[in-house]
Amino acid sequence: MTMQTLGQMLKESLPALRSRITSEPRVGIVLGSGLQRIADACIVESTIPYSEIPHMPRSTAPSHRGQFLVGTWSGVPVMIMQGRVHYYEGYTMQQVTYGVRLMQVMGIRVLVLTNAAGALNPLFRRGDVMLVADHINLTGDSPLIGPNDDEFGPRFPDMSDPYPESLRALARTVAIEQHITLREGVLVAVHGPNLETRSEYRFLRNIGADAVGMSVVPETIAAVHAGMRVLAFSILTDECFPDALRAVTADEIIAAAQEAAPKLERLVTALLPKL
Repeated sequence: MTMQTLGQMLKESLPALRSRITSEPRVGIVLGSGLQRIADACIVESTIPYSEIPHMPRSTAPSHRGQFLVGTWSGVPVMIMQGRVHYYEGYTMQQVTYGVRLMQVMGIRVLVLTNAAGALNPLFRRGDVMLVADHINLTGDSPLIGPNDDEFGPRFPDMSDPYPESLRALARTVAIEQHITLREGVLVAVHGPNLETRSEYRFLRNIGADAVGMSVVPETIAAVHAGMRVLAFSILTDECFPDALRAVTADEIIAAAQEAAPKLERLVTALLPKL
């Protein structure tokens, strides 16, 4: 898929959504690994599997259900991606961010992203929620590579403030009100699917990253290109400290995300009416 064909593909995808949606979603939400049950807080109007939407790639990652939910959460009309697709699944970056593009043409202008990530900052711990303040893209790719269609965004979008301070300030305030400890830091995105070596974790920390994950950043790039305002949260599921590193499995990562998910659900529930 290229930016030249994106418009036509979206035109072919939209009827599968619009035929089953009567509301006008205002906020988009993407749920990451181990965080699928957060959507239980949503009063669901429609459930639309990705498999029923032309051109929408399928989720193959563990715990990713692969469907859109449309309804209300805290009284706010929302469109939720219950599961995402990742670069490591073999998709192009344009496919990885196709769900964000669908949200764009549905009129969504605020996007809340979530994922599971490994803690690099030695002051952070497994189970913490981290507010993403900035990111480093080490995937080696971008969803904007290729011909640009000005209908969907500018050729050279500015990335000086991808996660606006105004939204982050709201998140910090709500976290205090909800008595939730909220870390804040820089997320580095790698392509995966392997986890990193001790030396790689040390390198990532040395270049300024506080957490490492395999998602969020491509979606942020596409969303900023689309003119959306982005708020992102990482559940820290393992501690990637080179001098005290232990082996970890995908099941352990998902379990850690599920354990911490209620905190994120409470935070998002209180935050949504303020967005």
